[in-house]
Amino acid sequence: MTLEELLAASAERHADRPAVTDEHGETSYAELDALANRAARALAELGVGSGDRVALWMSKSAKTIAAMQGALRLGAAYVPIDPMSPPARAATIMADCGVAALVASEGAASEVRRDELSDLPLLAGDGSEPGWPEVEGFDGARLPSPERGEDELAYILYTSGSTGVPKGVCISHRNALAFITWAVREVDAHPDDRFSSHAPFHFDLSVFDLYAAFAVGGCVSIVPESSAYVPHALVEHVVSERISVWYSVPSALILMMDRGDLLDQEDLPLRVVIFAGEPFPIRHLRRLREGLPDVRMFNWYGPTETNVCTGYEVTEIEPDRDVPVPIGHAASGDRVWAVKPDGSEAAVGEEGELLVSGPTVLLGYWGREPHGDKPYPTGDIVRLEPDGEYSYVGRRDHMVKVRGHRVELGEIEAALLAHPDVEEAAVVVEGSGIDARLIAYMSSSSDPPPALLELKRHCAERVPRYMIVDRAVFLPGLPRTRTGKIDRLELKRMSTEQEVHG
Repeated sequence: MTLEELLAASAERHADRPAVTDEHGETSYAELDALANRAARALAELGVGSGDRVALWMSKSAKTIAAMQGALRLGAAYVPIDPMSPPARAATIMADCGVAALVASEGAASEVRRDELSDLPLLAGDGSEPGWPEVEGFDGARLPSPERGEDELAYILYTSGSTGVPKGVCISHRNALAFITWAVREVDAHPDDRFSSHAPFHFDLSVFDLYAAFAVGGCVSIVPESSAYVPHALVEHVVSERISVWYSVPSALILMMDRGDLLDQEDLPLRVVIFAGEPFPIRHLRRLREGLPDVRMFNWYGPTETNVCTGYEVTEIEPDRDVPVPIGHAASGDRVWAVKPDGSEAAVGEEGELLVSGPTVLLGYWGREPHGDKPYPTGDIVRLEPDGEYSYVGRRDHMVKVRGHRVELGEIEAALLAHPDVEEAAVVVEGSGIDARLIAYMSSSSDPPPALLELKRHCAERVPRYMIVDRAVFLPGLPRTRTGKIDRLELKRMSTEQEVHG
Protein backbone atom coordinates (compact mmCIF):
# COMPACT_ATOMS: atom_id res chain seq x y z
CA MET A 1 0.00 0.00 0.00
CA THR A 2 1.20 3.52 -0.84
CA LEU A 3 -0.23 6.92 0.05
CA GLU A 4 -1.87 7.58 -3.31
CA GLU A 5 -3.52 4.17 -3.15
CA LEU A 6 -5.47 5.32 -0.08
CA LEU A 7 -7.23 7.95 -2.18
CA ALA A 8 -7.64 5.65 -5.19
CA ALA A 9 -9.26 2.97 -3.04
CA SER A 10 -11.66 5.45 -1.43
CA ALA A 11 -12.50 6.86 -4.86
CA GLU A 12 -13.70 3.39 -5.85
CA ARG A 13 -15.71 2.83 -2.68
CA HIS A 14 -16.93 6.39 -1.99
CA ALA A 15 -16.95 8.04 -5.43
CA ASP A 16 -19.76 10.50 -4.73
CA ARG A 17 -18.87 11.31 -1.13
CA PRO A 18 -17.06 14.60 -0.40
CA ALA A 19 -13.29 14.18 -0.12
CA VAL A 20 -12.24 17.81 0.35
CA THR A 21 -13.91 21.12 1.06
CA ASP A 22 -12.04 24.37 0.58
CA GLU A 23 -12.88 28.02 -0.06
CA HIS A 24 -13.98 27.09 -3.59
CA GLY A 25 -16.48 24.44 -2.51
CA GLU A 26 -16.70 20.67 -2.29
CA THR A 27 -14.73 18.08 -4.27
CA SER A 28 -15.92 14.48 -4.35
CA TYR A 29 -13.63 11.46 -4.21
CA ALA A 30 -14.24 10.74 -7.89
CA GLU A 31 -13.45 14.36 -8.80
CA LEU A 32 -10.31 14.49 -6.66
CA ASP A 33 -9.09 11.17 -8.05
CA ALA A 34 -9.56 12.38 -11.63
CA LEU A 35 -7.90 15.72 -10.85
CA ALA A 36 -4.91 13.88 -9.37
CA ASN A 37 -4.61 11.78 -12.54
CA ARG A 38 -4.73 14.92 -14.70
CA ALA A 39 -2.09 16.57 -12.53
CA ALA A 40 0.09 13.48 -12.86
CA ARG A 41 -0.13 13.59 -16.66
CA ALA A 42 0.60 17.33 -16.66
CA LEU A 43 3.69 16.76 -14.49
CA ALA A 44 4.80 13.86 -16.68
CA GLU A 45 4.66 16.15 -19.71
CA LEU A 46 7.07 18.44 -17.85
CA GLY A 47 9.47 15.51 -17.52
CA VAL A 48 8.66 14.34 -13.98
CA GLY A 49 9.20 10.64 -13.47
CA SER A 50 9.79 7.99 -10.84
CA GLY A 51 12.31 9.04 -8.20
CA ASP A 52 11.97 12.77 -8.88
CA ARG A 53 10.91 15.51 -6.44
CA VAL A 54 8.11 18.00 -7.10
CA ALA A 55 7.93 21.26 -5.13
CA LEU A 56 4.52 22.61 -4.10
CA TRP A 57 4.64 26.32 -3.27
CA MET A 58 0.98 27.21 -3.06
CA SER A 59 -1.83 27.82 -0.60
CA LYS A 60 -3.90 24.93 0.75
CA SER A 61 -6.69 23.67 -1.51
CA ALA A 62 -8.05 20.57 -3.22
CA LYS A 63 -5.76 21.52 -6.10
CA THR A 64 -2.69 21.29 -3.84
CA ILE A 65 -3.76 17.85 -2.64
CA ALA A 66 -4.26 16.74 -6.25
CA ALA A 67 -0.73 17.93 -7.05
CA MET A 68 0.63 15.86 -4.14
CA GLN A 69 -1.24 12.84 -5.40
CA GLY A 70 -0.17 13.53 -8.97
CA ALA A 71 3.48 13.43 -7.99
CA LEU A 72 2.99 10.19 -6.06
CA ARG A 73 1.18 8.56 -8.99
CA LEU A 74 4.31 9.04 -11.08
CA GLY A 75 6.51 7.46 -8.41
CA ALA A 76 7.87 10.89 -7.48
CA ALA A 77 7.92 12.56 -4.06
CA TYR A 78 6.40 15.90 -3.18
CA VAL A 79 8.02 18.76 -1.26
CA PRO A 80 5.49 21.17 0.29
CA ILE A 81 6.89 24.64 0.94
CA ASP A 82 5.35 27.25 3.21
CA PRO A 83 3.39 29.52 0.83
CA MET A 84 4.53 32.48 2.96
CA SER A 85 8.21 31.54 2.69
CA PRO A 86 10.53 34.25 1.35
CA PRO A 87 11.51 33.42 -2.25
CA ALA A 88 15.14 32.97 -1.21
CA ARG A 89 14.24 30.27 1.30
CA ALA A 90 11.94 28.54 -1.17
CA ALA A 91 14.72 28.58 -3.74
CA THR A 92 17.18 27.17 -1.20
CA ILE A 93 14.85 24.24 -0.49
CA MET A 94 14.25 23.51 -4.18
CA ALA A 95 17.93 23.64 -4.99
CA ASP A 96 18.82 21.49 -2.00
CA CYS A 97 16.67 18.53 -3.03
CA GLY A 98 16.95 19.09 -6.77
CA VAL A 99 13.28 19.31 -7.65
CA ALA A 100 12.27 18.35 -11.19
CA ALA A 101 9.28 20.70 -11.31
CA LEU A 102 7.44 23.37 -9.36
CA VAL A 103 3.70 23.72 -8.85
CA ALA A 104 2.92 27.35 -8.01
CA SER A 105 1.53 30.53 -9.48
CA GLU A 106 3.50 32.07 -12.33
CA GLY A 107 4.19 35.12 -10.17
CA ALA A 108 5.59 33.08 -7.30
CA ALA A 109 7.66 30.93 -9.62
CA SER A 110 9.29 33.97 -11.24
CA GLU A 111 10.65 34.94 -7.82
CA VAL A 112 12.61 31.71 -7.41
CA ARG A 113 13.52 30.69 -10.95
CA ARG A 114 16.91 32.34 -11.01
CA ASP A 115 20.42 31.03 -11.56
CA GLU A 116 20.39 27.24 -11.15
CA LEU A 117 16.56 27.23 -11.05
CA SER A 118 16.08 29.40 -14.12
CA ASP A 119 14.88 26.51 -16.28
CA LEU A 120 12.77 24.79 -13.63
CA PRO A 121 9.56 23.50 -15.28
CA LEU A 122 6.40 25.08 -13.90
CA LEU A 123 2.87 23.77 -13.55
CA ALA A 124 0.85 26.88 -12.75
CA GLY A 125 -1.68 26.11 -10.06
CA ASP A 126 -1.96 28.50 -7.16
CA GLY A 127 -4.49 27.00 -4.76
CA SER A 128 -6.02 30.43 -4.10
CA GLU A 129 -7.45 30.56 -7.62
CA PRO A 130 -10.58 28.66 -8.75
CA GLY A 131 -10.27 26.15 -11.57
CA TRP A 132 -7.11 24.65 -13.00
CA PRO A 133 -6.97 25.27 -16.75
CA GLU A 134 -3.38 23.97 -16.95
CA VAL A 135 -4.53 20.40 -16.24
CA GLU A 136 -8.16 20.33 -17.33
CA GLY A 137 -7.28 19.15 -20.85
CA PHE A 138 -5.48 16.04 -19.64
CA ASP A 139 -7.07 12.60 -19.29
CA GLY A 140 -8.54 11.93 -15.83
CA ALA A 141 -8.43 8.13 -16.15
CA ARG A 142 -6.33 6.00 -13.79
CA LEU A 143 -2.61 5.78 -14.60
CA PRO A 144 -0.60 2.56 -14.46
CA SER A 145 0.82 2.19 -10.96
CA PRO A 146 4.57 2.85 -10.79
CA GLU A 147 6.71 -0.05 -9.66
CA ARG A 148 8.07 0.81 -6.24
CA GLY A 149 8.01 -0.35 -2.65
CA GLU A 150 6.65 1.10 0.55
CA ASP A 151 10.17 2.03 1.69
CA GLU A 152 10.65 4.53 -1.13
CA LEU A 153 10.45 8.28 -0.57
CA ALA A 154 6.93 9.77 -0.43
CA TYR A 155 7.54 13.37 0.69
CA ILE A 156 10.14 15.70 2.20
CA LEU A 157 9.27 18.13 4.97
CA TYR A 158 11.78 20.90 5.49
CA THR A 159 12.32 22.07 9.03
CA SER A 160 14.65 24.78 10.24
CA GLY A 161 15.32 23.18 13.59
CA SER A 162 17.17 25.26 16.14
CA THR A 163 19.75 26.56 13.65
CA GLY A 164 17.38 28.14 11.14
CA VAL A 165 19.02 26.22 8.25
CA PRO A 166 16.45 24.25 6.19
CA LYS A 167 16.86 20.50 6.62
CA GLY A 168 14.86 17.99 4.57
CA VAL A 169 13.21 15.20 6.55
CA CYS A 170 12.65 12.28 4.16
CA ILE A 171 9.54 10.19 4.88
CA SER A 172 8.67 6.94 3.12
CA HIS A 173 5.24 5.52 2.36
CA ARG A 174 5.82 2.93 5.10
CA ASN A 175 6.75 5.66 7.61
CA ALA A 176 3.54 7.59 6.98
CA LEU A 177 1.23 4.58 6.73
CA ALA A 178 2.47 3.08 10.00
CA PHE A 179 1.30 6.25 11.73
CA ILE A 180 -1.95 6.55 9.78
CA THR A 181 -2.94 2.93 10.39
CA TRP A 182 -2.42 3.39 14.14
CA ALA A 183 -4.11 6.81 14.23
CA VAL A 184 -7.25 5.66 12.39
CA ARG A 185 -7.66 2.84 14.86
CA GLU A 186 -6.86 5.05 17.86
CA VAL A 187 -9.59 7.61 17.11
CA ASP A 188 -12.00 5.07 15.60
CA ALA A 189 -12.21 7.09 12.37
CA HIS A 190 -15.06 6.30 9.96
CA PRO A 191 -16.48 7.55 6.63
CA ASP A 192 -18.87 10.02 8.26
CA ASP A 193 -16.03 11.87 9.99
CA ARG A 194 -15.10 15.36 8.86
CA PHE A 195 -11.47 16.15 9.60
CA SER A 196 -10.12 19.64 10.13
CA SER A 197 -7.10 20.72 8.12
CA HIS A 198 -5.69 23.41 10.37
CA ALA A 199 -1.98 22.72 9.98
CA PRO A 200 -0.14 23.95 6.88
CA PHE A 201 0.86 21.20 4.46
CA HIS A 202 4.58 21.68 5.19
CA PHE A 203 3.89 20.82 8.86
CA ASP A 204 3.73 17.15 9.86
CA LEU A 205 0.37 17.48 11.64
CA SER A 206 -1.23 17.74 8.19
CA VAL A 207 -0.30 14.13 7.39
CA PHE A 208 -3.05 12.89 9.71
CA ASP A 209 -5.62 15.37 8.41
CA LEU A 210 -5.27 14.21 4.81
CA TYR A 211 -4.45 10.54 4.93
CA ALA A 212 -6.62 9.49 7.85
CA ALA A 213 -9.55 10.98 5.97
CA PHE A 214 -8.60 9.19 2.75
CA ALA A 215 -8.01 5.90 4.59
CA VAL A 216 -11.64 5.73 5.74
CA GLY A 217 -13.41 7.75 3.05
CA GLY A 218 -14.02 10.76 5.29
CA CYS A 219 -13.89 14.42 4.31
CA VAL A 220 -11.02 16.81 5.02
CA SER A 221 -12.14 20.42 5.48
CA ILE A 222 -9.40 22.93 4.75
CA VAL A 223 -8.97 25.89 7.07
CA PRO A 224 -7.65 28.79 4.95
CA GLU A 225 -4.23 30.08 6.01
CA SER A 226 -5.78 33.52 6.51
CA SER A 227 -8.06 32.10 9.23
CA ALA A 228 -5.57 29.82 10.95
CA TYR A 229 -5.31 32.04 14.05
CA VAL A 230 -8.54 34.03 13.83
CA PRO A 231 -10.45 32.62 16.81
CA HIS A 232 -14.06 33.28 15.78
CA ALA A 233 -13.34 32.12 12.22
CA LEU A 234 -11.94 28.84 13.54
CA VAL A 235 -14.95 28.20 15.75
CA GLU A 236 -17.29 29.11 12.92
CA HIS A 237 -15.41 26.66 10.71
CA VAL A 238 -15.91 23.86 13.24
CA VAL A 239 -19.63 24.57 13.48
CA SER A 240 -20.46 25.29 9.83
CA GLU A 241 -18.29 22.48 8.44
CA ARG A 242 -19.52 20.03 11.10
CA ILE A 243 -15.97 19.07 12.05
CA SER A 244 -15.94 15.85 14.07
CA VAL A 245 -12.14 15.34 14.35
CA TRP A 246 -10.00 18.38 15.19
CA TYR A 247 -6.18 18.33 15.23
CA SER A 248 -3.97 21.34 15.96
CA VAL A 249 -1.34 22.83 18.19
CA PRO A 250 -2.64 23.76 21.68
CA SER A 251 -2.33 27.50 21.04
CA ALA A 252 -5.08 27.35 18.41
CA LEU A 253 -7.45 25.64 20.86
CA ILE A 254 -6.62 28.17 23.59
CA LEU A 255 -7.45 31.03 21.21
CA MET A 256 -10.71 29.32 20.26
CA MET A 257 -11.69 29.07 23.92
CA ASP A 258 -10.48 32.50 25.04
CA ARG A 259 -11.49 34.65 22.08
CA GLY A 260 -13.73 32.48 19.92
CA ASP A 261 -16.29 31.34 22.53
CA LEU A 262 -15.69 27.69 21.63
CA LEU A 263 -17.13 26.38 24.89
CA ASP A 264 -20.24 28.55 24.59
CA GLN A 265 -21.43 26.86 21.38
CA GLU A 266 -24.62 24.85 21.81
CA ASP A 267 -24.23 22.47 18.89
CA LEU A 268 -20.58 21.50 18.60
CA PRO A 269 -20.12 18.50 16.27
CA LEU A 270 -16.75 17.52 17.77
CA ARG A 271 -16.25 13.94 18.91
CA VAL A 272 -12.41 13.89 18.90
CA VAL A 273 -9.92 16.67 19.71
CA ILE A 274 -6.21 16.00 19.21
CA PHE A 275 -3.37 18.34 20.05
CA ALA A 276 0.37 18.12 19.47
CA GLY A 277 3.45 20.21 18.80
CA GLU A 278 3.99 21.72 22.25
CA PRO A 279 2.82 21.21 25.85
CA PHE A 280 -0.78 22.22 26.60
CA PRO A 281 -0.81 24.42 29.75
CA ILE A 282 -2.75 22.37 32.24
CA ARG A 283 -5.29 24.94 33.38
CA HIS A 284 -6.30 25.62 29.78
CA LEU A 285 -6.54 21.91 29.04
CA ARG A 286 -8.58 21.36 32.20
CA ARG A 287 -11.03 24.01 30.99
CA LEU A 288 -11.29 22.31 27.60
CA ARG A 289 -11.72 18.88 29.20
CA GLU A 290 -14.47 20.11 31.52
CA GLY A 291 -16.15 22.16 28.79
CA LEU A 292 -16.34 19.21 26.36
CA PRO A 293 -16.98 16.25 28.68
CA ASP A 294 -18.21 13.90 25.93
CA VAL A 295 -15.33 14.53 23.50
CA ARG A 296 -12.37 12.16 23.34
CA MET A 297 -9.08 14.03 23.70
CA PHE A 298 -5.57 12.95 22.80
CA ASN A 299 -2.11 14.38 23.41
CA TRP A 300 0.14 13.16 20.57
CA TYR A 301 3.88 13.62 20.58
CA GLY A 302 6.66 13.21 18.06
CA PRO A 303 9.19 15.26 16.10
CA THR A 304 8.84 15.59 12.33
CA GLU A 305 11.45 12.83 12.01
CA THR A 306 9.09 10.26 13.58
CA ASN A 307 5.65 11.78 13.16
CA VAL A 308 3.63 10.53 16.17
CA CYS A 309 5.65 8.11 18.28
CA THR A 310 3.76 8.38 21.59
CA GLY A 311 0.17 9.10 22.50
CA TYR A 312 -1.94 9.72 25.58
CA GLU A 313 -5.72 9.86 25.89
CA VAL A 314 -6.80 12.63 28.23
CA THR A 315 -9.66 11.53 30.48
CA GLU A 316 -10.17 13.17 33.85
CA ILE A 317 -7.56 15.68 35.02
CA GLU A 318 -6.78 15.65 38.73
CA PRO A 319 -7.84 18.93 40.43
CA ASP A 320 -4.40 19.40 41.98
CA ARG A 321 -2.41 18.68 38.83
CA ASP A 322 -0.29 21.71 37.90
CA VAL A 323 1.92 20.25 35.15
CA PRO A 324 1.00 19.16 31.60
CA VAL A 325 -0.48 15.72 31.01
CA PRO A 326 1.92 12.95 29.92
CA ILE A 327 2.91 12.37 26.33
CA GLY A 328 2.01 8.75 26.98
CA HIS A 329 3.37 5.50 25.68
CA ALA A 330 4.66 4.15 22.36
CA ALA A 331 2.44 4.60 19.30
CA SER A 332 2.42 3.72 15.60
CA GLY A 333 4.24 0.43 16.16
CA ASP A 334 7.32 2.23 17.47
CA ARG A 335 9.43 1.48 20.51
CA VAL A 336 10.39 4.36 22.82
CA TRP A 337 12.72 4.56 25.79
CA ALA A 338 14.67 7.19 27.71
CA VAL A 339 18.45 7.21 28.05
CA LYS A 340 20.28 8.96 30.87
CA PRO A 341 23.51 10.93 30.31
CA ASP A 342 25.56 7.86 31.31
CA GLY A 343 23.95 5.81 28.52
CA SER A 344 21.78 3.64 30.75
CA GLU A 345 18.03 3.37 30.32
CA ALA A 346 15.97 5.56 32.64
CA ALA A 347 14.01 3.74 35.31
CA VAL A 348 10.74 4.84 36.91
CA GLY A 349 11.07 8.38 38.23
CA GLU A 350 14.24 9.07 36.24
CA GLU A 351 14.77 11.47 33.34
CA GLY A 352 16.54 10.94 30.07
CA GLU A 353 16.49 11.72 26.35
CA LEU A 354 13.69 9.96 24.49
CA LEU A 355 14.83 7.59 21.75
CA VAL A 356 12.56 6.10 19.08
CA SER A 357 12.92 3.07 16.84
CA GLY A 358 10.37 1.51 14.56
CA PRO A 359 8.40 1.98 11.35
CA THR A 360 7.78 5.74 11.56
CA VAL A 361 11.45 6.76 11.92
CA LEU A 362 12.61 8.82 8.93
CA LEU A 363 14.61 7.47 6.00
CA GLY A 364 17.14 10.22 6.69
CA TYR A 365 17.82 13.87 5.88
CA TRP A 366 18.04 14.77 2.21
CA GLY A 367 21.63 14.83 1.01
CA ARG A 368 22.94 12.96 4.05
CA GLU A 369 23.58 9.34 4.88
CA PRO A 370 20.44 7.17 5.27
CA HIS A 371 19.33 6.91 8.88
CA GLY A 372 19.08 3.13 8.65
CA ASP A 373 17.89 1.07 11.60
CA LYS A 374 19.45 3.31 14.22
CA PRO A 375 17.22 4.71 16.99
CA TYR A 376 16.29 8.35 16.51
CA PRO A 377 17.36 10.64 19.40
CA THR A 378 14.55 13.18 19.76
CA GLY A 379 16.50 15.75 21.75
CA ASP A 380 13.60 15.82 24.22
CA ILE A 381 14.03 15.07 27.91
CA VAL A 382 11.27 12.90 29.40
CA ARG A 383 10.55 11.21 32.72
CA LEU A 384 9.24 7.67 33.09
CA GLU A 385 6.22 7.68 35.41
CA PRO A 386 5.17 4.80 37.70
CA ASP A 387 2.24 3.91 35.42
CA GLY A 388 4.58 3.41 32.45
CA GLU A 389 3.69 6.69 30.74
CA TYR A 390 6.30 9.26 29.77
CA SER A 391 6.04 12.90 30.78
CA TYR A 392 7.69 15.65 28.75
CA VAL A 393 10.27 17.67 30.68
CA GLY A 394 11.82 19.87 27.99
CA ARG A 395 14.24 20.13 25.10
CA ARG A 396 17.75 18.83 25.53
CA ASP A 397 18.99 22.00 23.87
CA HIS A 398 17.03 24.01 26.47
CA MET A 399 19.33 22.56 29.13
CA VAL A 400 21.63 25.39 30.10
CA LYS A 401 24.13 26.25 32.81
CA VAL A 402 23.02 29.07 35.12
CA ARG A 403 24.85 29.97 38.29
CA GLY A 404 26.79 26.73 38.07
CA HIS A 405 23.70 24.56 37.85
CA ARG A 406 22.23 22.62 34.94
CA VAL A 407 18.81 24.13 34.29
CA GLU A 408 16.01 22.78 32.11
CA LEU A 409 14.08 25.77 30.78
CA GLY A 410 10.93 23.69 30.26
CA GLU A 411 10.70 23.04 34.00
CA ILE A 412 10.77 26.76 34.73
CA GLU A 413 8.12 27.41 32.08
CA ALA A 414 5.87 24.76 33.63
CA ALA A 415 6.22 26.47 37.00
CA LEU A 416 5.32 29.86 35.54
CA LEU A 417 2.31 28.43 33.70
CA ALA A 418 0.98 27.11 36.99
CA HIS A 419 0.36 30.73 38.03
CA PRO A 420 -3.34 31.54 37.49
CA ASP A 421 -2.59 34.84 35.71
CA VAL A 422 0.06 33.56 33.28
CA GLU A 423 -1.34 32.56 29.89
CA GLU A 424 1.88 31.75 28.01
CA ALA A 425 5.49 31.48 29.08
CA ALA A 426 8.87 30.95 27.46
CA VAL A 427 12.23 31.35 29.18
CA VAL A 428 15.51 32.34 27.55
CA VAL A 429 19.00 32.86 28.93
CA GLU A 430 20.55 36.31 28.69
CA GLY A 431 24.31 36.54 28.93
CA SER A 432 26.69 33.71 29.74
CA GLY A 433 28.88 32.35 32.49
CA ILE A 434 28.61 34.13 35.79
CA ASP A 435 26.48 36.84 34.15
CA ALA A 436 23.82 34.42 32.84
CA ARG A 437 20.28 35.47 33.78
CA LEU A 438 16.89 33.82 33.25
CA ILE A 439 14.40 35.99 31.36
CA ALA A 440 10.74 34.96 31.26
CA TYR A 441 8.59 36.18 28.38
CA MET A 442 4.89 35.84 29.18
CA SER A 443 1.39 36.93 28.34
CA SER A 444 -1.17 37.47 31.09
CA SER A 445 -4.91 37.35 31.60
CA SER A 446 -4.78 40.01 34.31
CA ASP A 447 -4.32 43.78 34.18
CA PRO A 448 -1.87 44.60 35.57
CA PRO A 449 0.06 41.33 35.15
CA PRO A 450 1.75 39.66 38.13
CA ALA A 451 4.73 41.53 39.55
CA LEU A 452 8.19 40.00 39.38
CA LEU A 453 8.31 39.51 43.15
CA GLU A 454 5.01 37.61 43.06
CA LEU A 455 6.31 35.39 40.27
CA LYS A 456 9.51 34.71 42.19
CA ARG A 457 7.52 33.65 45.25
CA HIS A 458 5.29 31.48 43.07
CA CYS A 459 8.25 29.76 41.41
CA ALA A 460 10.07 29.31 44.72
CA GLU A 461 7.33 26.87 45.72
CA ARG A 462 8.00 24.72 42.63
CA VAL A 463 11.63 24.95 41.56
CA PRO A 464 15.04 25.37 43.25
CA ARG A 465 16.28 28.89 43.95
CA TYR A 466 18.77 28.80 41.08
CA MET A 467 15.87 28.24 38.65
CA ILE A 468 13.88 31.32 39.68
CA VAL A 469 13.66 33.90 36.89
CA ASP A 470 15.61 37.13 37.11
CA ARG A 471 13.40 39.24 34.90
CA ALA A 472 9.81 39.08 33.64
CA VAL A 473 8.68 40.59 30.33
CA PHE A 474 4.97 40.64 29.53
CA LEU A 475 3.81 40.83 25.91
CA PRO A 476 0.27 40.89 24.44
CA GLY A 477 1.11 37.46 22.99
CA LEU A 478 4.30 35.49 22.44
CA PRO A 479 5.69 35.45 18.91
CA ARG A 480 4.78 32.32 16.97
CA THR A 481 6.28 30.45 14.06
CA ARG A 482 4.16 29.74 10.98
CA THR A 483 3.28 26.35 12.49
CA GLY A 484 1.93 27.92 15.68
CA LYS A 485 4.78 27.07 18.03
CA ILE A 486 6.43 29.68 20.24
CA ASP A 487 9.19 31.35 18.22
CA ARG A 488 12.12 30.93 20.58
CA LEU A 489 14.63 32.27 18.09
CA GLU A 490 12.68 35.53 17.97
CA LEU A 491 12.57 35.72 21.78
CA LYS A 492 16.30 35.10 21.91
CA ARG A 493 16.80 37.92 19.39
CA MET A 494 14.61 40.24 21.49
CA SER A 495 16.56 39.32 24.59
CA THR A 496 19.89 40.00 22.86
CA GLU A 497 18.68 43.41 21.65
CA GLN A 498 17.50 44.34 25.14
CA GLU A 499 20.85 43.23 26.54
CA VAL A 500 22.73 45.38 24.02
CA HIS A 501 20.56 48.47 24.54
CA GLY A 502 20.11 47.71 28.26
